Amino acid sequence: MSNQNMKMMQRDLEVIWHPCTQMKDHETLPLIPIKAGKGVYLYDFDGNSYIDAVSSWWVNLFGHANESINNKIKAQLDTLEHVLLAGFTHEPAIELAHKLVTITPKNLEKVFYVDNGSSAVEAALKMSYHYHLNCGKRKALFLSLTNSYHGETIGALSVGDVELYKETYEPLLIANMQVPVPKDQSIEAANDALVFLEEVLKNKADEIAAFIVEPLIQGAGSMHMYHPAYLSGARELTQKYDVHLIADEIMTGFGRTGKMFACEHADISPDFMTLSKGITGGYLPLSVVMTTNNVYNAFYCDYNEYKAFLHSHSYTGNPLACTAALATLEIFEQNDVLGENEKKSFYIKEKLEKFSMLSNVKEIRQQGMVTAIELEGYSASERIGLKVYEYALTQGVLLRPLGHVIYFMPPYIISYDEIDQMIDAAYEGIKKVLK
Repeated sequence: MSNQNMKMMQRDLEVIWHPCTQMKDHETLPLIPIKAGKGVYLYDFDGNSYIDAVSSWWVNLFGHANESINNKIKAQLDTLEHVLLAGFTHEPAIELAHKLVTITPKNLEKVFYVDNGSSAVEAALKMSYHYHLNCGKRKALFLSLTNSYHGETIGALSVGDVELYKETYEPLLIANMQVPVPKDQSIEAANDALVFLEEVLKNKADEIAAFIVEPLIQGAGSMHMYHPAYLSGARELTQKYDVHLIADEIMTGFGRTGKMFACEHADISPDFMTLSKGITGGYLPLSVVMTTNNVYNAFYCDYNEYKAFLHSHSYTGNPLACTAALATLEIFEQNDVLGENEKKSFYIKEKLEKFSMLSNVKEIRQQGMVTAIELEGYSASERIGLKVYEYALTQGVLLRPLGHVIYFMPPYIISYDEIDQMIDAAYEGIKKVLK
């Protein structure tokens, strides 16, 4: 590491507390100061390049320093950087909301702006509870899937199933129940899990405001995947028992699963859809809650402070973020992004065949531009993912494994040669940790 890289690392560690990090690790594990990004690459101050195989925590769709998105943001910066979205509005927020209503599943006709994924989940939970309250029902219980993750603010944490988080913060959490996630991607597993779901809804529907799911892929839950039939069945059951369905598409939205939104694989329309991450192409924080006119109308009345939806953020609907989102959607409109992703997804699938020959590979899962390789035979204390991560860096690839699961979620603009480099780095890294 050069003196410049070392100096920046030391200055960082003096003052910055990094997320999802045991800071003591950095006594031996160097931080990597990044000077610039272009396309799928990140560059450090020594001139080393790294393929961003995880899209900088799943947000970057069309590469770093994308010229088209850059130019749109620069133009907006000279016009309007921010204005409150209470009693005022602006063109980027209006245009983006109209586009979102057009491209999301039918009946999602209202857009509520928030500013990050966890906050969107919080808003959806509150909106569901408050809707039922406005309709004369006090339903304060939420339902979610085992192994789920929906964010780390209190409400979002409550409906997730990360054991460490729940044990640590249990006294602070809101009321939540969980039903089993389908055990694999088979239709049989989906149907088995639906039996459990109906049993809970049959007995508890009068108490449950909403059922929240990550459609098809449980991101932080080790990239666990399941069949679209579960979504179809869950939509039918929630409608039957008058429980809202919240589709948390914060990670799965905007083309990751092979369709624009994961719900499209099951041809369903939820009562709420939360969107973030890729919505701005990875440029700026922005999230939205999409919902129906039915929900919206339950809050629409002559002035009544108890019926109004009580949720706000200072940077709600920020013009720069909305402009970045519009520029991102324009790339989808002008290019066959989903078609190209399908070709790359198939290519990745073919390249993964050699992984099945490794004795420490338990399972390979894929859904669109998300691929997971689950390893077995290691204890948590061995931190096997960290060893693969460190090896991949030496090969110019940024991976950030989820424990013993190595995954790929690259920007959509990745080339086939770059896919080869990404996959080869993971393969050699996994081979190196064979027992």
